[in-house]
Amino acid sequence: MNHSLKPWNTFGIDRNALQIVQATDSQQLLAAWKHATQQNQPVLILGEGSNVLFLEDYSGTVIINRISGIDVEETPERWRLHVGAGENWHNLVQFTLDNGMAGLENLALIPGCAGSSPIQNIGAYGIELKHVCEYVDCIELATGKALRLTAEQCRFGYRDSIFKHEYQDKFVIVAVGLQLTKHWQPVLSYGDLTRLDPATVTPRQIFDAVCHMRMSKLPDPKQQGNAGSFFKNPVVTAEVANALLAQWPAAPHYPQADGSVKLAAGWLIDQCQLKGTTYGGAAVHRQQALVLINENRATSDDVVQLAHQVRLRVGEKFNVWLEPEVRFIGAHGEVNAVETIA
Repeated sequence: MNHSLKPWNTFGIDRNALQIVQATDSQQLLAAWKHATQQNQPVLILGEGSNVLFLEDYSGTVIINRISGIDVEETPERWRLHVGAGENWHNLVQFTLDNGMAGLENLALIPGCAGSSPIQNIGAYGIELKHVCEYVDCIELATGKALRLTAEQCRFGYRDSIFKHEYQDKFVIVAVGLQLTKHWQPVLSYGDLTRLDPATVTPRQIFDAVCHMRMSKLPDPKQQGNAGSFFKNPVVTAEVANALLAQWPAAPHYPQADGSVKLAAGWLIDQCQLKGTTYGGAAVHRQQALVLINENRATSDDVVQLAHQVRLRVGEKFNVWLEPEVRFIGAHGEVNAVETIA
């Protein structure tokens, strides 16, 4: 158990794994998975570890997916990209803009790898992966069989997909297919983007604004360990939203197509005056309440206890119960994050 996971999770939590393997192609990845399962070890496949909290030492093999490559095919209507799962997401966004392809600019500076993007259906500032995803290529681990899922088959939801349910632990994502239309329309519905002029704005200006917003609000994991947004923005019924808005008319809220309403978790936490709250070495970030940080050699227990306090305070004040967006990893694999902090 002397293989440190500290460099492999952006929270910088000091836990160990039995084995750590870096795989640069699908054959290496499958071989590592087979070897571990033959030894009856659990296996965890990671990209950049930007959305995980290790609760304890991992009693098996952690495979770091580093499958690279970006292939572009151009048609009169769109660009089609085939992206290796191990490509850094933000570098991919920069690559598309540098090559005159718009459509990913709202998703700038989201941490992690391209292969993790469909699992969470990553999203920011009015755009989600499902808006640009054409397919996801995966391999069935037990058989080595390749499978291409259409975006529809991925069953994308809010921070959700088939890869969090029946495909979890059975399939590994090796590539993502994206399509970016040449009939670009800016999406300016959130934050500072609302101040930009839709008639004249360029994709690069949106990219710069998004980078500025994220950098001013979100701590750099290299300076202060974190996993980005710790909690999901809660989606509640219209009834719950109306009751809340009757008391707090200024609460940010975003009506959804199905009649439900998305609330801003950061605002709810902020209203409970929780910025700067600490537990052990963990803290609620002082600029962005949605982010929990490793301020001073935090243990995973510090983070769990702090998340518990935040959830309790918000629940008691607003009767809205937050759920972690971060994946919680126990000794043998992923565990229920809500139950862990409840």
